Amino acid sequence: MASYPVLTFLVFFSAALSSTCDGGKVLVYPLDGSHWLNMKILLELLHSRGHEITVIRSSTSWYISEVSPYYTSITITQDHSHHIESQDFMASFLKRSIEIRRREGSLWAFFEFYQNLFQMVGENQHDVAKMVIDIFENETLITILKNNEYNLLLTDPAFPGGVLLAHYLQLPLVFNARWVFNGDGHFVIAPSPLSYVPQLFSYNSDKMDFFQRMKNVISHIMLVYMHYFVSNPPYQAVCDKYFGPDVNVMSLMQGADLWLMRVDFIFEFPRPTMPNVVYIGGFQGKPSKPLPADLKDFMQSSGEHGVVVMSLGTLLGDLGPELSEIIASAFANLPQKVVWRHIGERPTSLGNNTMLVKWLPQNDILGHPKTKLFMSHGGTNGIYEAIYHGVPILGLPLIFDQIDNFVRMKARGAAEMVDVTTLDVESLTNTLKNILDPTKAYKEKIQKLSQLHHDKPMKPIDSALFWMEFVMRHKGASHLRTESYKLPWYAYHCLDVMAVFAACGLILMSLVWVSCRCVIRALIRATKSPAKSKKE
Repeated sequence: MASYPVLTFLVFFSAALSSTCDGGKVLVYPLDGSHWLNMKILLELLHSRGHEITVIRSSTSWYISEVSPYYTSITITQDHSHHIESQDFMASFLKRSIEIRRREGSLWAFFEFYQNLFQMVGENQHDVAKMVIDIFENETLITILKNNEYNLLLTDPAFPGGVLLAHYLQLPLVFNARWVFNGDGHFVIAPSPLSYVPQLFSYNSDKMDFFQRMKNVISHIMLVYMHYFVSNPPYQAVCDKYFGPDVNVMSLMQGADLWLMRVDFIFEFPRPTMPNVVYIGGFQGKPSKPLPADLKDFMQSSGEHGVVVMSLGTLLGDLGPELSEIIASAFANLPQKVVWRHIGERPTSLGNNTMLVKWLPQNDILGHPKTKLFMSHGGTNGIYEAIYHGVPILGLPLIFDQIDNFVRMKARGAAEMVDVTTLDVESLTNTLKNILDPTKAYKEKIQKLSQLHHDKPMKPIDSALFWMEFVMRHKGASHLRTESYKLPWYAYHCLDVMAVFAACGLILMSLVWVSCRCVIRALIRATKSPAKSKKE
């Protein structure tokens, strides 16, 4: 960790300052990349309310700054970057994923897909588990954390280092979540019938025929395998060493006080849920601000045709020269102007209507009245910003949950999706023109979703703030949490009850059978006796 005396002074100094106000103390164990971008919004909000925030970060962190006006950071020294923090690794992972998708449909490609996923996830989980051990073994840091008496720990459970730390410090636990380390967070805490609740990587909607339900079950089985044999072992080793073998990460997650779930049912399919799940989907949406002068002039110069915006998010900026040339050629065929967040070599086929930028204010440009279409990889943040501003989407899904996200948007009629493995100039141009066609219903559908999204009694960000402060005020929210996770699996599914009912039924049937046999035998003997006496 960084210089311990300096760290000690900073933490205790910030604690002394915060003790003079009514704010609480929040310990944050975040995830890097796009997950940090939405976590940062919550931290800025908490800071505006006078709460003291301490963020635990890796020394190799990609986006999480060591110095911030909103929080005090504690930096844990790491030998190498976590893969989720490495641009080079993510580019390599993307390349490998696209190669596998080109062979999609074969049994071998199916196993290659999951092997590639398991390798990436497994290595990241080992890195996070090692970082947790580094924290636990640092007596100076643990003493500081305990003495600071935090009111809650806020974390993203996709890599559950914060879950273990909350248990170690015995703090109320709040999740800023959509995913956990083995799939959709709902599957951890809520009933999830596979007949109509699509699992991650099934690419199904909530309306499934027999073969789609079969695929859904197979996807679920693969993620169960990932939990037991890929994601959980590094954390179970930590639990065994520090908490005992009767503790596991899954039960710790199920015991969390509150789930701030980054979806809502404008986007997500209807499904069972639980009282301690608060839906904050779209909490990052906000009115657009004025654009920088160069972007503003470019947008205004588009005339009646408007502008297409393309961005592939924080982790993925460069698709490579081949795909970039295809996309650039398709854009050049449009009457619209294009703003493209592109990292990499400038395509030779780039048209005069396309402006390349290294960074763009995504929310602000999506809210501009000239924006007609958003071409996106399908990250949740970008999709919700498009819903907020009512902009149709063309999906170019690449990895992780992105295809599943666009399955949901296509089901709402607000998006289309193209396959990166079969992409060509003609098909991409036609798809772009189809969505941009004002006679089509894409704009109407996305604006309807936007109206529904805005028509709520409380903004998602205000709901998130209320419930985080609720947990601080009441030192948890155990009354909202089911205790079902403490039941053994056979009791949860009432298999023991069904076994008793089956045994009682068998006993009753046996008694009836034996009784009938006895009655029949008695009747037979009774009929034989008079006949025998007559013969005599």
